[in-house]
Amino acid sequence: NVDSIIGDVTTRVALPNLPVATPTPRLATVLFKFGDSGTGPAYFNDARSIAVDGAGSIYVGEYQGGRIQVFDAGGKFITQWSIGEKTILRGMAADRKGIVYVVHSGAIQRYEGATANSLDKLPYADGAGFDDVVVTADGGLVAAWQINRDDIVRFDSTGKAIKTITRAISSASGRSELNTRVAADGLGNIYALGTFNRAVFKFSSEGKFLNRFGGEGDAPGQFGAVLAIAVDNQSRVYVSDSSK
Repeated sequence: NVDSIIGDVTTRVALPNLPVATPTPRLATVLFKFGDSGTGPAYFNDARSIAVDGAGSIYVGEYQGGRIQVFDAGGKFITQWSIGEKTILRGMAADRKGIVYVVHSGAIQRYEGATANSLDKLPYADGAGFDDVVVTADGGLVAAWQINRDDIVRFDSTGKAIKTITRAISSASGRSELNTRVAADGLGNIYALGTFNRAVFKFSSEGKFLNRFGGEGDAPGQFGAVLAIAVDNQSRVYVSDSSK
């Protein structure tokens, strides 16, 4: 609406609703790349997990075969180690001290990233059910539990479970979720990507559901076949989608 003055009389004239410009999607700028298809050092066969520690070391994990390769911050190959040839690696994260957390066989196993020395498993409940893990800004962990229900478990910096969000995605959406990927921002908020729900669900650090976004479709902001989620230090959320 705008005001139009005619003589001493002010009238309000309604303008038609103007279209809102839709931002044009941009391709990401490649800073550098390393690796290629293959099985030798610095080559990848079925790499699905990546993590970076406080020193900038980059860890790349193969989904099958249990191989984890270590690169420096510039992508130069340093070393490689294995968690077991018959192991399926479901998720991986690294903290500032160079400790690598690997999700395999339903458990979260800790390793020294530089030496591959196996430390311990994070204790939680009976049996095995973890499917993904991420390190939080305060040195703790957030993990996805996927046995019988889609829980999200928060650990403190000592590895003690301090909060469980029971049926995190399914309670918020009303639909079951069988594959949850997790991320966290610098404020402690938790982001859960439901690959079956095709949406992102945001929770506070205390486990309170805040909001959701996404949904199935091909339009900007919608998802098809989502695979992973990450959050940067400005709380921008990145979701990979293999169908786009």
